[in-house]
Amino acid sequence: MSAVNGAARHRAREAALQMLYQWEVGRLSAHEALATYWPSRESDQEMNEDGRTFANALVRGTIERIGEADGLIAAHARNWRLERMAVIDRLVLRLAIYELLTETDTPPKVIINEALELARTFSGEEPVPFINGVLDAVRKTIRRE
Repeated sequence: MSAVNGAARHRAREAALQMLYQWEVGRLSAHEALATYWPSRESDQEMNEDGRTFANALVRGTIERIGEADGLIAAHARNWRLERMAVIDRLVLRLAIYELLTETDTPPKVIINEALELARTFSGEEPVPFINGVLDAVRKTIRRE
């Protein structure tokens, strides 16, 4: 993906999570989620074109590999069924797993820390240990150090 600095990548991940939420809860297609999200953010000076491209790629990639991500979540979320998880927590996991699978230039520690920050921002402190545990187990399963 494009070269985007750390703060811009964080903002892009936030945008991607919000679009994934629209996709899941609003039952929009990926295209519709992308098309409806950005016009309302025209004045967002923090998000340049590279950031938008990164966010869009995260959304498309997460949706394309949702089956693989859900399988990994189910394998490592002991005593939790995917459909019983809070929507935001499930989406944070899916997004981070997509990045762990594809963003080989980004250290796994960075991806997991970003996911934990997204969880804190959008879901609160309570799910953070759970998300951390699942993502660390996934990281080990896919052999990302």
